[in-house]
Amino acid sequence: MEHLDPKYDALFTPWKIGNVEIKNRIVLCPMGGTSLFGWFELTGCHFDKEAAKFFLERAKNNVGLIIPGIAPLRDTFWGKWLWQNPKMFEDLKEFMDEIHKTGAKLFIQLTAGMGRSWAITELIAPMHKNKFTRTLIKPVIDTNHELASPSPLPSRWDPEITTPEMTKEQIHEIIEAFAKTAKLCKDAGVDGVEIHAVHEGYLLDQFTMEWTNKRTDEYGGSFENRYRFPVEIVQAIKKACGEDFPVSLRYSVESKVKGFREGAVPGEDYVEVGRNMEESEKAAKYLQDAGYDMLNADNGTYDSWYWAHPPMYMPQNCNLDDVSHIKQFVDIPVVCAGRMEPEVGAKAIAEGRIDAMGVARQFLVDAQWITKLIENRLEDIKPCICCHAGCFNFSSHKGHANTQDLTDTMGLARCALNAETMQTTKHYIKPAKKSKKIAVIGGGIGGMESALLLTKRGHKVTLYEKSDKLGGVFIAAAAPSFKEKDRDLIAWYRREMTKYPIEIKLNTEVTDLSSLDADEVIVATGSTPKRIPIPGAEKAIQAVDFLLGEKEVGENVVIIGGGLTGCEIAYELYLQGKKPVIVEMMNDLICGKGICLANTSFLRDFFKANKVPVYLETAVKSIGDSSVTVADLSGNLSEIQADSVILSVGYNSAPLAKKSKKIHVVGDADQVGNLRTVIWGAWDTCMKI
Repeated sequence: MEHLDPKYDALFTPWKIGNVEIKNRIVLCPMGGTSLFGWFELTGCHFDKEAAKFFLERAKNNVGLIIPGIAPLRDTFWGKWLWQNPKMFEDLKEFMDEIHKTGAKLFIQLTAGMGRSWAITELIAPMHKNKFTRTLIKPVIDTNHELASPSPLPSRWDPEITTPEMTKEQIHEIIEAFAKTAKLCKDAGVDGVEIHAVHEGYLLDQFTMEWTNKRTDEYGGSFENRYRFPVEIVQAIKKACGEDFPVSLRYSVESKVKGFREGAVPGEDYVEVGRNMEESEKAAKYLQDAGYDMLNADNGTYDSWYWAHPPMYMPQNCNLDDVSHIKQFVDIPVVCAGRMEPEVGAKAIAEGRIDAMGVARQFLVDAQWITKLIENRLEDIKPCICCHAGCFNFSSHKGHANTQDLTDTMGLARCALNAETMQTTKHYIKPAKKSKKIAVIGGGIGGMESALLLTKRGHKVTLYEKSDKLGGVFIAAAAPSFKEKDRDLIAWYRREMTKYPIEIKLNTEVTDLSSLDADEVIVATGSTPKRIPIPGAEKAIQAVDFLLGEKEVGENVVIIGGGLTGCEIAYELYLQGKKPVIVEMMNDLICGKGICLANTSFLRDFFKANKVPVYLETAVKSIGDSSVTVADLSGNLSEIQADSVILSVGYNSAPLAKKSKKIHVVGDADQVGNLRTVIWGAWDTCMKI
């Protein structure tokens, strides 16, 4: 580590969880979809080779402790218990031998379940609501088991669904399953287990909170009764595995919740209905005394999901103050997660405020980021931009359950920015059979990703960009103050382009493809903003022009369009001290699929908390010099004062040429989407050339 910057020294000191020594203070935190026992596969649980490959590569790149994503104790499909699958644990034993050769340690995370937080999908929700179909599908997927909660509660994802109350028999069955599964993990050479979770509003968390636990038996009522379930779990595991076998607990310090489906944004004055700090101080000590050996901590529930899954709008290191506060009340190690920065994490560890730094999604983007940190190659680290587009795009809006596509439900923990992550059988670099001259038209993310991949495969690439810099429309997307990681990503791409023999021609607009000296052409010319045919439309500023700083706005700004871009512009304007107003035709903000609820619920909650006017189910009729005329569903007209109007109603693909045998269209030029569709689409196209 001769190159390591001394400010990171504290990250690379050993520490102990019980009697297990961890070589450094960087914990790869669990992410749904990275379970070593598979995730949501119709075939049932099995040892997941893709997840194993993912973790082994990161173990070889200097991570200290690995905690794979949740393993449900009972298969989601067919209902088989994990402990009933001995072959899986034999495969796990072989894998643990490989992990230990790297010097890393690994804990398996086991879950009691999700309760009301189970992300029931649009496909499954109607089947559950109908008693006949619910009974019909029960042998395949028992929705009552998946949704079972401490008490009848409204589902986080579909408030029309009331969750069934879990029976005492079910509780005891789960406790027994924890003990049996933990023993099989221990026998397979696993270093410890983590219990999921008095955290994030999952089942055990619902049991511990008065707000969600209305039981009258020994698992409800008093503090001791509400915490009985997680206490009996750790006691059963210690009895089966011995006192020396470490048991970590995924733990939320505070719930940050105002009510069902309503979280509290940073800095908001609110009344906590979940676990507040006073109870958390008591609970942390109580859980430690029950036998837990570590708290893997952050904040939030699914109702305030942006604390546990912070999008780019949340402050970096957003949970550190609360987690470091709770450390004062326990003697066991405390890990903090949530947009943690290595420099800040190292300082907090050196000061004794936390014991280790938890990092999750950065490991999806760049497997080698710790190695690059050690070698002082920080500029080579590809940054996570907290978009959730590939890893966890559970999405929802008013009147809808989880609108995520089934293929995504069955394939979480992929990465929008890294097409290979958890998809190595689909996306991989294979040398081209014949080296060709390839022209790439457009220097946005799609064009740069294509150029890099084609070059790595052995092709000779020339990239043409009509402007004076690389980045395309993403330069505008990365402009808001809270998009520092997006700007880092553009910088990363620009540097990466210089490392390969790619000829880059800036200030070069291509209009005639036949003039190019190329065997094949990649068209990555992006999209153009949509316009709306209303009187005064010419007075509106296009979102891109505002973001690039080419058009100034006044004090009162009406944003037409409440999709993701429109809401981000409104958020940025509010941060600038302006007075934004959003006008949207749909019945909710950000109704598109594939945008994570953690991201969308932050913006919705922020606007509500800060009284930003939002007009839903409202159409713009005309734009005047100082106002916008709108109509509600009944056709009633009203005027909204506006010094400036920003138009954010989407984009149309703008391909320079149509697809043919030699011409390939990628990115927004092919289909308007997000970075995930741009990057994955570039791989799907460029792997075949």
